[in-house]
Amino acid sequence: MRINKREDSVLHVKSYRFAIRIVNLSKFLQKEKKEFTLSNQILRSGTSIAALIRESEFGQSKLDFINKLSIALKEANETDFWLNLLKDTNYLEGKMFESLYTDCDELIALLVSSIKTVKSKVKQKI
Repeated sequence: MRINKREDSVLHVKSYRFAIRIVNLSKFLQKEKKEFTLSNQILRSGTSIAALIRESEFGQSKLDFINKLSIALKEANETDFWLNLLKDTNYLEGKMFESLYTDCDELIALLVSSIKTVKSKVKQKI
């Protein structure tokens, strides 16, 4: 039985799980590495992806929906930047970086695909 449409959405599930991982990464960076500035930056961008995807559900129009997903895409791209910076400054290593980077890359691909799909549907109606 389907209780909630979010449970069926790959984008919702992956973005929420990624947000959890980002919260845990931020905790790790602050506790173990004593790094606060970058950990706060990635915490903001990494968790806002899921929040914007959730917010897009109640967009006032298809264009508002596209706008929210586009902002989520920008946040995912920013998170990609912070992940790379953390790796290149030796705060993140090996498997942890690769796993987070792969998840972020998947979210970017899903967002690009979703935005393209909705845009094409909007154009078809015009």
